[in-house]
Amino acid sequence: MHGRDNKDKFGVAREQMLRLDLKGRDITNPDVLKVMAEVQREEFVPESYFSQAYTDGPLPIGMGQTISQPYIVALMTQELRCNRNCEVLEIGTGSGYQTAVLSKLVKKVYTIERFSQLSESAQAVLGRLGVSNVEFYVGDGSCGWPASQLPPSGHFDRIMITAAVPNIPESLIEQLADGGFMVVPVGYRG
Repeated sequence: MHGRDNKDKFGVAREQMLRLDLKGRDITNPDVLKVMAEVQREEFVPESYFSQAYTDGPLPIGMGQTISQPYIVALMTQELRCNRNCEVLEIGTGSGYQTAVLSKLVKKVYTIERFSQLSESAQAVLGRLGVSNVEFYVGDGSCGWPASQLPPSGHFDRIMITAAVPNIPESLIEQLADGGFMVVPVGYRG
């Protein structure tokens, strides 16, 4: 989350993650692969987990939450089928890693996090990295983005929920544009 002394070590680990965990599986979208190579996951993990920044597994980030494993971030991003004109609603900012990945592929990301501490931390990291096409909101993501602050179109081209939910909230379906895509892990934790 701060300046790094091990840039080369992380670069090697990032390349190995791309080759084995992403390309070696079913991540084939060249734009997604490029962004996964560019976004430095070590910027989003607590210092105590630096050595595990590129392991293909979730890591704790505080508040009982985790940063998703790189493969899941890449898979969900690939399945979202976004482009440079998309306005995306992300439910579950967490560390901001998925947000950073999306920000490099779309026009604008609107992201909701229920824990203000995580939202503030993600804002700080993304700000330090120069990411400027993200709007943050602290609240209950199942309610969607506040109606008074929706994009000019009144809808989102894509919606991503970053954690499993038992069902898709109706409020999110209502905020999805006609012809839009939603990527949601549906099921129960555990």
